[in-house]
Amino acid sequence: MSRTVAIVGRPNVGKSRLFNRLARKRISIVHDQPGVTRDVISAEIADGAYTLLDTGGIGYKGLDTPAALTAASEVQVDFAIGTAALILFVVDGLGGMTSLDEKIAARLRKAKKPVRLVVNKADFDDTKVDLAAAYRLGLGEPLLVSAEHGTGETELRNAILESLGPAPGSEDAAPVKTAASPLCVCFIGRPNVGKSSLSNRLLQSDRLIVSPTPGTTRDSVELPFDFRGRDGNLYPFRLIDTAGLKAATKLASPVEYFSRLRSLDAIKQTDVVFLVLDGVEGVTQQDKAIAGEAIKERKPIVVVVNKWDLVKKSFKSDGGFEPYKSERDYREKYEHALFERLYFTPGAPLIFVSAMSGYEVDRMLNSAVKLHRMLDTKLSTAKLNKAIGYLAERTPPPSVGGKRFRIYYATQTGNRPFRIKVFCNREDKLPESYRRYLEAGLVEEFGLNGCPIYFDLVGKEKPEPGMSFSALRESQEKARHIAPVPKWRSREGTEEKSHHETIED
Repeated sequence: MSRTVAIVGRPNVGKSRLFNRLARKRISIVHDQPGVTRDVISAEIADGAYTLLDTGGIGYKGLDTPAALTAASEVQVDFAIGTAALILFVVDGLGGMTSLDEKIAARLRKAKKPVRLVVNKADFDDTKVDLAAAYRLGLGEPLLVSAEHGTGETELRNAILESLGPAPGSEDAAPVKTAASPLCVCFIGRPNVGKSSLSNRLLQSDRLIVSPTPGTTRDSVELPFDFRGRDGNLYPFRLIDTAGLKAATKLASPVEYFSRLRSLDAIKQTDVVFLVLDGVEGVTQQDKAIAGEAIKERKPIVVVVNKWDLVKKSFKSDGGFEPYKSERDYREKYEHALFERLYFTPGAPLIFVSAMSGYEVDRMLNSAVKLHRMLDTKLSTAKLNKAIGYLAERTPPPSVGGKRFRIYYATQTGNRPFRIKVFCNREDKLPESYRRYLEAGLVEEFGLNGCPIYFDLVGKEKPEPGMSFSALRESQEKARHIAPVPKWRSREGTEEKSHHETIED
């Protein structure tokens, strides 16, 4: 049985603020501007084991929003109402009931779903609330709350649980088997590159609003789905569709600012990032900046070039793009230019797709599964040191301030991202360009394409004023034994022996 609760109402009555209050997280964007919420936003409420949905305002007629976008938002509300086991109809307690409230109430009565009337903005007492008008809506006894200050929150939570009944797994219900932890992926990119279209293609439904109007998606929308991989196994996924990331200097409103924050937060909580590019427009400076945000959070990246159907169509019927001779030539030049700009994403999987036709879309998820598994790889300490030694010998580090960076020993200390503890002479002598060179070399050597690598540098300890030579030597000896001692098996037998690596001064 569905345990979904939908929050509905006309614009600007506090639905998103109430949603965030019940979810105990800042998920939906809250702003005085009506019509901010467009897609249906969802959150799992752990203390009641149900899914809460936030919807756009019903009946919004803003001049700043195209009619097609408004109609699409209304369709999303219909989806939420049809899915819900309980509807929270939110009205404005200070502004009073309107004719639109009455129309929505009549619409909900026809839906024949359980409805609880929630009178929001009852911040102090019920003297300013027209309770008689609330009762006239014919939806039973109203619940007085203040989404901003938390008044009536406990009573509302209790009313929701009473309407839904016992949660699965409680004493009164049979336990439900839990699935494996889903793999979280998110789409990031500039506005209008097709992130929502790709999400709908993966979900195999029009769950998200798609429009040629840039900035259609404002909130980060999180949705679960299952995918059957090439190995025949069913993999649970959690998909986050984000708003298009504009440069911070080009944000035109507070809503765009908060949309950007939600997108950056989505990157932090994801397992694998899909960086979506426009196959016709190519790689822009903003694409480079967006990729940098994912690298900053040390997330594995799959580069997705969308709208490839338009490229194929152009070469078949319109003569293609000058001066490229064929689709293959265009693809090769595109790939070369891409990695020339995104040089800090060594080995990232590159996939050319079409959200419109479904071309190669499944490859994205297969790449995500492969990357997710790859992040658990254990790097042999001996092979790691050999690879770093080879890289340093092939291209020695540049001299900085008359001194050259030297690596004595390296060992893996963590995954997700790969963390490499490097014992060296001076950590401040490692140039950023040489760091990238080492990262790219290790990615190629161990086949970690698309996986981030982080170096934790440990330099020689400098003597403090008045520090004796013996004390300094003792401190350096301790540093030598920070790294775990690797083991190896003798060729003659199966007995494990210790092999002590030393760090030379």
